[in-house]
Amino acid sequence: MNERHITGLTASKGPKRSRRQLTRQLRNNLEGMLLVIPALLLITIFAIIPMIYALFSSVYDVSLYTGTEFVGFENYQRVLHDTVFWSTFKTAFRYMLYVIPASLLLAFMLANLMIRIPKKAAGIFKASIYIPNVISGVITSVIFIFIYDYDSGLANVLLEKIGIKRIGWVTDTKYAMLAVAIPAIWMSLGGTTLIMLSGLNDIPTVYYEAASIDGANAFQQLYKITLPSMRNVFIYLLVTSIVGSMQVFELPNLITHGGPLYSTTTPNLHIYTHFINDTSLGYTVAASLVIFLLLAGLTAVIFRLISSEKSME
Repeated sequence: MNERHITGLTASKGPKRSRRQLTRQLRNNLEGMLLVIPALLLITIFAIIPMIYALFSSVYDVSLYTGTEFVGFENYQRVLHDTVFWSTFKTAFRYMLYVIPASLLLAFMLANLMIRIPKKAAGIFKASIYIPNVISGVITSVIFIFIYDYDSGLANVLLEKIGIKRIGWVTDTKYAMLAVAIPAIWMSLGGTTLIMLSGLNDIPTVYYEAASIDGANAFQQLYKITLPSMRNVFIYLLVTSIVGSMQVFELPNLITHGGPLYSTTTPNLHIYTHFINDTSLGYTVAASLVIFLLLAGLTAVIFRLISSEKSME
């Protein structure tokens, strides 16, 4: 009788426990949904709806002064046959060659320096090197416009001090891209260095201690430990730098105005120039979507080429 009584009590408690667990699970799911809803609303309002509207506008001749007319893929044909549009990608590629290798190399060197100096000095160094990141592109452009001034700019004054003739930094096609790349490197160096420093700090010191015991020199430790351990950091910085380089706008617009002879006209600057000079929005929207697809494809190709389980984390 006692065993039957205990079995009956256990059976009666089973449904109650399952109801409590179900209620608790539903409550947790509801709380999770309530936390996600604001983010979904923001994504919908500022990403999904604008994308749908952009797709709609790209197949119409949307004018600010006349009515809207359906033109199909005519806007995309204009973009694909626009030689100036495609030349801007060559400009962006040249910009990448100037900025990305220099920025990554300098950031890696500075991060290695900061990890070896005393903590107080490293803290001051971190704060000072990050200052350019909080300065807007507009202010940076104004600063470097004064630096590049042909008659009284600091750059030409220093060149004359060492016996080199003045350079037309923003008027000569040979130096215009360099004039845009230097402030770009200066602005991005702080954030890139701190990301590199975080990656270096994540490498266990026991790796280096074991390598030293085995007789590995500094170069061997760099090649066998540091660089492989920093793989994910380099991949992240490479992808974000490429995407950022394709979208650069402020510096070439304000420093060189895309010139001389379109030598610093980037894709975004070309779209902006076309937008302010053309009453139709169809070309502008279609060109923006083409750039979006190209960037998405380029990013996918990069991850495909360097794919591994670790790099995709």
